[in-house]
Amino acid sequence: MSDSFDLILKNGTVVTPWGTAVCDIAVRGERIAAIGALGTLKAASVQDVRGLHVLPGVIDSQVHFREPGPTHKEDLETGSRAAVLGGVTSVFEMPNTAPPTTTREALNDKFQRAQGRMWCEHAFYVGATPENAGSLAGLECLPGVAGVKMFMGSSTGTLLVSDDSDVEQVLLNGRRRVSVHSEDEDRLKARRHLAEHGKPATHPVWRDAETAMIATRRVVRLARSASRRVHILHVSTGDEIAYLADHKDIASVEVTPNHLTLVAPECYERLGSYAQMNPPVRDKSHWDAIWAGVRDGVVDVLGSDHAPHTREEKDKTYPDTPAGMTGVQTLVPIMLNHVSEGRLSLERFVDLTAHGPQRLFGLQTKGRIAVGYDADFTVVDLNARRTIENEWIASRCGWTPFDGMTVTGFPVATIIRGHIVMWDGQLTGTPLGKPLRFLEAM
Repeated sequence: MSDSFDLILKNGTVVTPWGTAVCDIAVRGERIAAIGALGTLKAASVQDVRGLHVLPGVIDSQVHFREPGPTHKEDLETGSRAAVLGGVTSVFEMPNTAPPTTTREALNDKFQRAQGRMWCEHAFYVGATPENAGSLAGLECLPGVAGVKMFMGSSTGTLLVSDDSDVEQVLLNGRRRVSVHSEDEDRLKARRHLAEHGKPATHPVWRDAETAMIATRRVVRLARSASRRVHILHVSTGDEIAYLADHKDIASVEVTPNHLTLVAPECYERLGSYAQMNPPVRDKSHWDAIWAGVRDGVVDVLGSDHAPHTREEKDKTYPDTPAGMTGVQTLVPIMLNHVSEGRLSLERFVDLTAHGPQRLFGLQTKGRIAVGYDADFTVVDLNARRTIENEWIASRCGWTPFDGMTVTGFPVATIIRGHIVMWDGQLTGTPLGKPLRFLEAM
């Protein structure tokens, strides 16, 4: 072993796939070169992280950064800046932009826009439509593509695949896991009148639990027929958790910090339309069931579903208000607070945000602290007590539903491929994010 490295993190409590222990990590050429008691080995930079925990770089597998299109809300630079300030090293960005990301040309445009502007590593989803279903097998295997995203119910943007025949065609064209927004469009249309004027608390009445459950049953049935894996995004109901527990061979599960933290009706009484998202935040019975899914291992990954809108848009009268809230910057502190309060272990948090995404999506050299892997680290102080405030939010819209919430546990540093891009709340250097690589897109 050479005795010279680019970076050494010393004396940190490191979460590895084989356990958690105090040790050193050495980085050379943007990858992890050694783990252990490294003594007096030399490096261009040595950081003593005694008393801090070093986690595999946190991967947020669902964000909406709005570019191209409504960049008055967010863009690739501001969204990725928020990510690294919050300890997130990689993101999967969604296709419901304007125009939607449904072609090779649209994907290439996003990668060009990201170059030299995105602070974190990134992948882009291709959006499924009835018109491009026949092209998806090729599009999903382009470099840097996270896979296919299918909206079975209408949400922000114009993407929609609602009929069984169209869903089937999407599932028959390709082989990678298809990520699904699972709400039934026919039921949404039939119940639209239940969204009462000026009453955001009726959002989960309109988009009720059965709206999600119908779509999830449909897509799992069609996935079995097509022999295609599916990934159900932002699961919001206890019914889906129980159902998907019996279908883990073909369906994986994502939940959001929002559904694990906010509870109806209190959140609507306090936040109004700022608590509005699709699918909705529901009552405590669903909150309890989703947490049980986390504890029992039904849930595979966390995604923030970062979906910013401006205050002007959110301050309109419901239901003429957009669904979505910020989340990429608050994912780590919100979930570390749940660790502090005993709802999940730190190791389970790492599984949901690093090991799980790596395993589920076949990420190359990401998602774990092991020799040969990229030197992506989220360094956290589990004892730090901070109050989340709107002023801290780097997203262009400048607000969070967690404004005023005091948390225990906070990100101290974000390190990407051995480069320190955030330390103690300050960005360092310039944006250096690169496209992620996937085994199934080689």
